[in-house]
Amino acid sequence: QVQLVESGGGLVQAGGSLSVSCAASGRTFSIYGMGWFRQAPGKGREFVAAITWSDGSTSYADSVKGRFTISRDNARNTVYLQMNSLKPEDTAVYYCAVKRARLYNYDYWGQGTQVTVSS
Repeated sequence: QVQLVESGGGLVQAGGSLSVSCAASGRTFSIYGMGWFRQAPGKGREFVAAITWSDGSTSYADSVKGRFTISRDNARNTVYLQMNSLKPEDTAVYYCAVKRARLYNYDYWGQGTQVTVSS
């Protein structure tokens, strides 16, 4: 089992910045990669960004590319999402998740943290 606890988030004006983090505990040796997803009211959950634990390779959704940066601290088993140039459409609950191998689905999820961007 891997437990995930997100922190950060909150309310920010459009154009502002915010950072969220996610700390993993438990069987962290099993982590292949971590990702951030988000779910806006009335919408499905969508992929935001991901990072591979071993080499730090990253991937981003087109909607956040150039504005968001995912990073990790292996010693602290923590992944971060720095969000810049925020837009009202970035408003959502942000979830972190773990996958245990490249071809696996994400199978451990955090409880989510709210990010609200006001116009």
